[in-house]
Amino acid sequence: MGLKTHKFFLRILLIFVIFPSSLFRLEHNTTMTTKAMERGFKLILGSQSMARKRILAEMGYDYTIVTADIDEKAIRTEKPEDLVVALAEAKANEIISKLGGESQFAKDPQPTLLITADTVVVYKGVIREKPTTKEEAREFIKGYSGSHGGVVGSVLVRNLKTGVKKGGWDKAEVYFHEIPEQVIDGLIDDAITYKVAGGLTLEHPLISPFIDSVVGGVDTVMGLPKELTEKFINDVLL
Repeated sequence: MGLKTHKFFLRILLIFVIFPSSLFRLEHNTTMTTKAMERGFKLILGSQSMARKRILAEMGYDYTIVTADIDEKAIRTEKPEDLVVALAEAKANEIISKLGGESQFAKDPQPTLLITADTVVVYKGVIREKPTTKEEAREFIKGYSGSHGGVVGSVLVRNLKTGVKKGGWDKAEVYFHEIPEQVIDGLIDDAITYKVAGGLTLEHPLISPFIDSVVGGVDTVMGLPKELTEKFINDVLL
């Protein structure tokens, strides 16, 4: 086995040793799932993202999931900040319509909060959403090698009982070491690459060893800025 190959497999092994297994699966902590109930509201997460599910659970919230069926490609803006906000809003509107409208919640004794979010990667000024082909995924990941990509993520919290909503966005930057070709090959063969913005997921055991640094919140990169989410939850309950 060559030295480079040995180092590659050693780095992969280390990522499993150093990071807890909860990085790679959703842990359900029963001591942390009563926060919403204790504060007197119900919570809906408008996303199937495993990362967003885990982040919300880490924040201490129990929730139900209702997803939006929208054509994200039909919503276009020039600025990535405007795009992620518009997509989070569109997701919320579609979910509310699916649930029968906000009037269904007006007489509930407890408010129901709906959280939607969206994330894009910005590379050299170009917005990158989920890759749709292997060629596009390879282009995306090769571009990050020895370089960096920006992440813009939004969150929208809507009180379905009162109609009050608060939303905004956050940014982060991810810097990468050189990414070997065999790693790129492995990533483009993994279905998860096509489910995340820019084909970029920090947790993937193949890519984790080649992340140099993250400037900004890791939670923003993963799809749900914790600080903004908590702030907006508090704001819509006032």
